[in-house]
Amino acid sequence: MTLRSIPRAARIAAAALMLLVAACAGPTSDAGTPAKPDGLAVATFAGGCFWCMEPPFEKLDGVVKVTAGYTGGKVANPTYEQVSSGSTGHAESIEVLYDPAKISYEKLLDVYWRQIDPTDAGGQFADRGRQYRTAIFYHDEKQKEEAERSKSALAASGRFDKPIVTEIVPAGPFYPAEDYHQDFYKKNPERYHAYRKASGREGYLERVWGGDAGKDKESYVKPSDEQLKQRLTPLQYRVTQQDGTEPAFHNAYWDNHREGIYVDVVSGEPLFSSKDKFDSGTGWPSFTRPLVPGNVVEKTDGSLGMVRTEVRSRRADSHLGHVFPDGPKPTGLRFCMNSAALRFIPKEDLEKEGYGEYLALFESGSEATAKR
Repeated sequence: MTLRSIPRAARIAAAALMLLVAACAGPTSDAGTPAKPDGLAVATFAGGCFWCMEPPFEKLDGVVKVTAGYTGGKVANPTYEQVSSGSTGHAESIEVLYDPAKISYEKLLDVYWRQIDPTDAGGQFADRGRQYRTAIFYHDEKQKEEAERSKSALAASGRFDKPIVTEIVPAGPFYPAEDYHQDFYKKNPERYHAYRKASGREGYLERVWGGDAGKDKESYVKPSDEQLKQRLTPLQYRVTQQDGTEPAFHNAYWDNHREGIYVDVVSGEPLFSSKDKFDSGTGWPSFTRPLVPGNVVEKTDGSLGMVRTEVRSRRADSHLGHVFPDGPKPTGLRFCMNSAALRFIPKEDLEKEGYGEYLALFESGSEATAKR
């Protein structure tokens, strides 16, 4: 696989363990696809490198499991080396086990389109060949109809100046990939992020989707209102969903001095860094600037008989607070936020929480900024 050579010893060991991997995958149907529990559904997508396709789906509320594997070809129980050679007809793919009561197939499709180049018929980014093609493998007529409707809507959106060539075809046997490929982004985060950038995928998604894709941002989604009422405290719900304000000096983070980042309590999208936090004397956590500018939206707020600039999160549309032009250098701004709208992730937990890319912010003596 381009840019992703696996040490020979690892390949040999993985091949020797194929039967054990299959045994650990759980019960399977005759077709080789893991049997799904009652009430759950399966979606299958091909989008080039399956390392890059797992993370955006695994963090979605309602997704139970994501498995990297091979499908679309004629060879039973193929190995990575066979598939990557292009001789099997299979494509690197992912199988998404999800709860339709919590997340719709339509939403999965929306996430899928934002991870790929749907106009490339020759592969994906640095990985070339049919084994890296894009495809939606539908499991029933309803999925087929929704996939075709979604594809047509994307084509009509005007976002691309080339035809959408992603295939929509019936699902066949799905064969889980070797164990070392599963959750590769967790097992080898440095190598994963290096590949994602070097392959051209990351840059392409940023250019095409801007603040709405790239670096797995599509995993930051807003749960249903019913789920929010169960998940959030009454204060968190009132602040984020009803534009409320928490008491000054009586909140979680106004006096927090630990190193780390602050994310949207609703969606998890990164918002602010302790590097930009300062004591404003107001009793609310205040920052000179956002960690990721594309993750915040500013709106005019005429409530309370005054004109202020409200700050909301982009994907969850959570009310966060307000921004004022009376902050310190270098920006002169004061992003005055509600602690109830935020969740703090200390630097030592960034990797395990899925925000490892921001560790560079806290390197000793480093002036590095997080990739955006």
